[in-house]
Amino acid sequence: MNARVELGSTSAAAFADEPLRCAIECDTSRARAPERFEVFRNWHSSILDVGLKSGETNTFEATEKIWQLGDIAFAVIDASPDHLLRWEHKKKPAVDNWVVSVKNSRASSIADVTSRRKLGITNLTAPHACESEGRLIALFLPYDTVDASLDPEIADEDAQFLADYLILLHHNLTHLRRSNVARVAEATIHMLAAVLAPSHEKLAQAQAPIDAVITTRAIREIDAKLAYPGLSPEYLCKSVGVSRSRLYRIFEPAGGISNYIRRKRLLETRRALADSANVHSIAQIAENMGFTDPSTYSRMFKREFGLSPKEVRALGWQGMLHPGSLKMDQAGGGNPTLNTLLIGNSLGMSMSN
Repeated sequence: MNARVELGSTSAAAFADEPLRCAIECDTSRARAPERFEVFRNWHSSILDVGLKSGETNTFEATEKIWQLGDIAFAVIDASPDHLLRWEHKKKPAVDNWVVSVKNSRASSIADVTSRRKLGITNLTAPHACESEGRLIALFLPYDTVDASLDPEIADEDAQFLADYLILLHHNLTHLRRSNVARVAEATIHMLAAVLAPSHEKLAQAQAPIDAVITTRAIREIDAKLAYPGLSPEYLCKSVGVSRSRLYRIFEPAGGISNYIRRKRLLETRRALADSANVHSIAQIAENMGFTDPSTYSRMFKREFGLSPKEVRALGWQGMLHPGSLKMDQAGGGNPTLNTLLIGNSLGMSMSN
């Protein structure tokens, strides 16, 4: 009997450490071309009416993946951008859920990553209609999970913040373990509550996902301005809209914000040095990233990568070193929280390895 109990405990622990997998995965290509849109409509027929803005179509390409996060269903629909979908309220939906959706969640550049995201929040029992094309992310959760009115008023900045969080969460689903799911679900509900019915207490409860979104925004800004001489903690505080103390606290897992910027710049010089198509001198490559003292740069580079800039250039030009950038160090041990999970992944310190 003791052996059986021990085996059960081991199996449960192993199960908890497994990667989170899709609960449902659908693909219209499995049906005949003329029937594909009808198949897609049937996937949602009990909760929403779906139509084509352009009318009938000879074929319809779409996939849908759904992950279960506690009481939350997280759906990602990729439909052909050639078809404009119209989603409408169903008079008697099978469930009473909040639906939070992000349309046009793909972005071709950092510059349009904000303007292309459109957030929608509604309740399945309330009359509503919206349109989408391409990718649609939708989060479903029971109505009584969040105490808010059926038609909440949301500030544009709060809506954008929630859209950024859902995009970030989607990008991190592949890093989640089953043991993380409860924390992720709880933090996501806190985030929704903070946006739908804001209060000081709810904002405090949503601290982890808020920090994760701030981190992502800061990293986007760093990547865009990596060669900018004025890139500094002070600059980031102004551009991202965050206090200095909070910025420092968020980037603490990476050794601090200044250290993170320095390492990103070193990684960029390493990539350039290993690229045989880059004929700039080592000094020019370093200076382009703000390293004006060649001796100091060389010491920092060797301490970081174990090779000198000259050695990296020689190996790269001989085809023995790929110019792709290195990952940051792995995150520290201990039990991960949603905060450390999402921020760690954003900083290149994935906990899944």
